Amino acid sequence: MIKPARLKKGDKIAIVSLSWGGLGDEAFIHKYPIAKQRLENDFGLQVVTMPHALKGSGFVATHPELRAKDLMDAFEDTSISAIFCAIGGDDTIRTLPFINFETIRNNPKIFMGYSDSTINHFMMYKAGLVSFYGPSVMCEFGEYVKMFDYTVSAVKDVLFGEWAHYLLASSPEWTDDYVLWNENNVNIPHKLKKDTHGYEIINGRGTVKGHLLGGCIDVFMMAIGTKIWPSINEWTNAILFIETSEDKPSPDFIKWTFRNLAAQGILNVLKGIIVGKPQGEKYYEAYKTAITQVVYTEEHLHELPIIYNVNFGHAKPIGILPYGIMVELNCADKTIVFLESATLEVL
Repeated sequence: MIKPARLKKGDKIAIVSLSWGGLGDEAFIHKYPIAKQRLENDFGLQVVTMPHALKGSGFVATHPELRAKDLMDAFEDTSISAIFCAIGGDDTIRTLPFINFETIRNNPKIFMGYSDSTINHFMMYKAGLVSFYGPSVMCEFGEYVKMFDYTVSAVKDVLFGEWAHYLLASSPEWTDDYVLWNENNVNIPHKLKKDTHGYEIINGRGTVKGHLLGGCIDVFMMAIGTKIWPSINEWTNAILFIETSEDKPSPDFIKWTFRNLAAQGILNVLKGIIVGKPQGEKYYEAYKTAITQVVYTEEHLHELPIIYNVNFGHAKPIGILPYGIMVELNCADKTIVFLESATLEVL
């Protein structure tokens, strides 16, 4: 896998709307200056907004080819060091016909987003580029009042930091409150509470190592069967990470999707699985039951380690998972350790 250059203060980042175009809608455009100022003032970055990122949800939905053009142009622009997604959505897959994988491969840089951006990450993976399942512009960088400290640390550690090994620690706090996106609510902070679970081992034992690969499980069905869905060889010895969207899919959906992964032969070649905290902890116990029914009871994969309640994706707060890098899961210690940096220092 090709690693992008590490971020440093003064670097230029591009904002793209590759799925839902709500960042440019009248009701939500107030989140843009919040995020832009935070990226500039708190992280020392220069923000460039690609030409169609703020065109609004109607325009963006109608023009998948222009969404893809923004992405390709951002990769080709040698002055840009990173590309951050505005938000997810539900139709990034429509941009697939307009993606040039050679452009991505030949111009490696940081790409970050989550949710429907899973599709983009599979594109990056096909191109051979390490990408970052992490904060989006509207949700995290555009958070009212302040970003979560856990997320700020993740951005600074993973995108800016230099290290050989990195412990992905569990967030000691979380929230299930909901602050409506409305300009009248910009001064309302989230109320955090203590996480009483920490990481849970819901299957398996021992210590395993593998490369990270996965995303939002809701999105998998749009990628399966396409040219960006990883081959069985690419899943072999991987650590699958999955999380669920704000739609809070039913436990049956999770069970059916895991059965599909089993039918493809994927579950049998994995080294381990990381499962994100469900948003608001809805179906917290039911998801565990659905997953273990397939993995343990039906597929008899009794030794396959599964670490549950990890802070990424649609949980609050979230960290960052880099695609393709080697990680270690230790069931006895309940730890997740990145065994290599996901970025390169460029002098």
